[in-house]
Amino acid sequence: MLSTTRRMPRRVGPVRSAVPRLFLLFFGCWRCAAGLPLGGRAAGGGAEGKQVFEQKRTILVLGPHTDDGELGCGGLMAKRTAMGHDVVYAVFSSCRRSVPDGLDRDVLRHEVRRAVEILGMDPDRQLILKDYEVRTFPQYRQEILEDMIRLRAELKPDLVLCPSLNDVHQDHATICREAIRAFKKQSILCYEEPWNNITFSTHVFESLSPEHLETKMKALSAYESQRHRTYFQEDVMRSLAVMRGAQLEGGYAEAFEVVRWML
Repeated sequence: MLSTTRRMPRRVGPVRSAVPRLFLLFFGCWRCAAGLPLGGRAAGGGAEGKQVFEQKRTILVLGPHTDDGELGCGGLMAKRTAMGHDVVYAVFSSCRRSVPDGLDRDVLRHEVRRAVEILGMDPDRQLILKDYEVRTFPQYRQEILEDMIRLRAELKPDLVLCPSLNDVHQDHATICREAIRAFKKQSILCYEEPWNNITFSTHVFESLSPEHLETKMKALSAYESQRHRTYFQEDVMRSLAVMRGAQLEGGYAEAFEVVRWML
């Protein structure tokens, strides 16, 4: 008779991920950095990791035109200025050619100064106005890049904010692409302007108090020459802040895409 040996079932342990542990460590740190530096909460609402930017930092906001920075991250500008960070707003065009008929061609230069003051910033020190013509940025790409390189050398920013890579406006797209070239050693976040964005990924949030949101809305109200534009209606911007806040389980917020994050 053939003897048979009963083979004991092989114990199966937990499946190990094929992803290297180093990658997991990096991803965890990136998620912490991406979710917490601005609003203090990750997209999932957790409180993992250590908040950065607790000490004073230099934040550079790149606006293709007057009003773009306030629309995309005016809440952040107000909040971070109040926290003691040095927020500098560089605007590349005052859009003289787009000013409504009957108004001073320089009206937007005056309005942006008022908006910056409302945000708590000093327009004489924290506002930089360039004079490129609206809708011509692609042909001046190199000059714009050189301007950004000079800003990098003068300001040494820790964080740069610019329009999204998915922005269809030619001036906005130029500013974002040249920012990526110029600021290779800085963290870069893209702010949201839904009327121009084909798509937008909400990687990072800046949570806003009701006071921060009201400050942003007051700054936008300084642009009297732009009130005819759909996206300048108060309910549009307030609804967007409510929607982004809902992703954090309540309150108000602004959302940003990550281009580069320096750990």
